[in-house]
Amino acid sequence: MSVSRRHFLQRGVAFSLGFGGLSALMGRHGHSVAAALAAGPASHAGDLVRDAAGILDLPKGFTYRVISRQGEKMADGLVVPGRPDAMAAFAGRSGATVLVCNHENEALWLKDGPFGRDNALLATIDKAKMFDMGSDKFPSLGGTTNIVYDTKTGVVHRQFLSLAGTNRNCAGGPTPWGTWLTCEEDEVNKGDEGAEQTHGWVFEVPSHETPFLADPRPIKAMGRFKHEAVAVDPRTGIVYLTEDRSDGIIYRFIPAKKGGAYGDYFAGGKLQALVISDKKSCDTSNFDDAPTIERGTRLATQWIDLEDIEAPKDDLRLRGFAAGAAKFARGEGMWWGEPIEQEGNSQPGRVYFAATTGGRAKKGQIWRYIPSVHEGTKAEADAPGMLELFVEPNDGHVVENADNLTVAPWGDLFVCEDGAGMEDDHGNRLLQVRPDGRVTTFARNVKSESELAGVCFSPDGKTMFVNIQADGLTLAIDGPWRG
Repeated sequence: MSVSRRHFLQRGVAFSLGFGGLSALMGRHGHSVAAALAAGPASHAGDLVRDAAGILDLPKGFTYRVISRQGEKMADGLVVPGRPDAMAAFAGRSGATVLVCNHENEALWLKDGPFGRDNALLATIDKAKMFDMGSDKFPSLGGTTNIVYDTKTGVVHRQFLSLAGTNRNCAGGPTPWGTWLTCEEDEVNKGDEGAEQTHGWVFEVPSHETPFLADPRPIKAMGRFKHEAVAVDPRTGIVYLTEDRSDGIIYRFIPAKKGGAYGDYFAGGKLQALVISDKKSCDTSNFDDAPTIERGTRLATQWIDLEDIEAPKDDLRLRGFAAGAAKFARGEGMWWGEPIEQEGNSQPGRVYFAATTGGRAKKGQIWRYIPSVHEGTKAEADAPGMLELFVEPNDGHVVENADNLTVAPWGDLFVCEDGAGMEDDHGNRLLQVRPDGRVTTFARNVKSESELAGVCFSPDGKTMFVNIQADGLTLAIDGPWRG
């Protein structure tokens, strides 16, 4: 992850609640691919084929194409920003796939911004659509882009800036109604470093196919902290959130408005923190001096209300931990997944999330939370949600700092690494995790030391997308996914 702006300066789809479906794998029109792809990929990780272009090694039968490059001119006249991070894919009305992609940029990173190296192109957009102009000196250069891509022909129809003026848009998550919740991994206060706005919020971005800029309106009811990722339960609209801190906590947002449409979260709601019922204020890191949590053990949970969630002091996690919330070693990637077929459709879905530096060897953990059948109601006390440590190998050759992740149509996880350097024999990889927790390598970045990011599947489940962040590349991967 990038250094903070402060450090840099010092150095010079329609949906109704109760609907059951694959939020991550259904487009705006609700096309499920679970049945078609339930058997999984015909060829999973084994010996990777060396890429002659020196970008991404893949298993035999799989190919990629670069669909976006930093610096290319976009349909709105701006340039493709650098540092593409988390993203999700949605079904467009034209039959194309719309990728909404984060860009983890800050004000001084002009070479990575959408307005050119001297911000000259900033004059071409409506400044009312910029969340933070930085007193006209240091405008924030994060935000999102939309990429309209035809998975059948491999053609990019257009791409454009879709959210402007935010900071360090690192991760986020899709909603079942076809929007992207993008999160600022930042804690800058208004007045600091030239900022005109306080940062550390969640924003909602529609998956439009034509150039537009979303209203830069923060969803303040989801709290202010170093947001990382979110996952939305399609049955309830409840949002789960991670925090990229070494002592971050897991949050739950229960929306006040029961409906399911763009903008509903602005009606407010209740922000809560995850507590392990019989281990109050538990350190889940499994470091040498922390309590040990065994893999596969299911721990009953409860949730506590949080107050003063918009506080300028970045201490929400500390107050939550003191009140009993569990802490996690850098909560990062998060995704909603439906239960695998053999568990029965009556089971609720689950939330998978990564603790990037968790585990005795600090190589990362993957957790899953299984919501209560009465999630978010008073009755959940009688059948509480369960927390389970799913993966913790403590071996960098197996997992080297899990980060962004997604749930495939057939139930496997695909997990991006963010920890290996070129001196490591394996580099940063894209890992495939089976339902039994077995981990194999699906792809390897051989171009650079950059992390992979933003892994997700097209709504029809036939194409995977992933970013090579530091190189500013977005890739589409095709192959024998169907069993």
